[in-house]
Amino acid sequence: MGSLDGRVAFITGVARGQGRSHAVRLAAEGADIIGVDICADISSNNYPLATRAELDETIGLVQEHGRRMIGSIADVREFATVRATLDAGVAEFGRLDIVCANAGIAPLSLEQVPIETELAQWTDVIGVNLSGTFHTVRAAIPHLVAGGRGGSIILTSSTAGLVGMGGLDGGGLGYAASKHAIVGIMRCLANNLAAHSIRVNTVHPTAVNTMMAVNPQMMEWAANNPDGGPHLMNPMPVSLLEPRDISDAVAFLASDAAKYITGVTLPVDAGFTNKL
Repeated sequence: MGSLDGRVAFITGVARGQGRSHAVRLAAEGADIIGVDICADISSNNYPLATRAELDETIGLVQEHGRRMIGSIADVREFATVRATLDAGVAEFGRLDIVCANAGIAPLSLEQVPIETELAQWTDVIGVNLSGTFHTVRAAIPHLVAGGRGGSIILTSSTAGLVGMGGLDGGGLGYAASKHAIVGIMRCLANNLAAHSIRVNTVHPTAVNTMMAVNPQMMEWAANNPDGGPHLMNPMPVSLLEPRDISDAVAFLASDAAKYITGVTLPVDAGFTNKL
């Protein structure tokens, strides 16, 4: 028996990286998955985003654990699409218990760029990371409340949501702003949903071995900023965590083992934030 047998999880940014890892881990614990991903690039972002083929691969990996997954293309910046997709998934599976608002981007400028580029980066990173998180939880809360079984909402923030890092450009500042603001959403929801036994927490990874951290632009930035590169600052002897390391924390927060844990900012960061 798994710790999440019979439960249903909604995960955004599910096609690859941390989102895929969360889907597979929760499925291994017995959960069925409703997952969405944009499966398209965003022009202001500096690295390619996931594809439909990768989303299909995630579905296959979930099915290998004997669980079901509905995987759909949806842009978390579009609330109506997110809500319609989630509503359809809940209608199919009959319930919702876990929400992982994971979708995110990290646009980066290696050199001075026109202000128009910075504004586009700011708008897109705020749209995906912050508005996308709001859209996800806003679509999910009515289902969790109606279910009457409590639930767990897990919001993916970052070490950049706890400390002052993010650079001077629109993308870097937008990333830091969005990840700090997710903590504010979490704290408000934790208070307002506690009476329904719905727990709300954030996870704060250090650099993780996904395209966000290992794309050529990010690696070049880290190489040119040895005192500030997030790949080089973990006090524990690990440069990059693996997605499964974050999934371990997500699976715990989703389970009954964390049934009284809410309103927590949980770093999974090899000591990164404690050092700063």
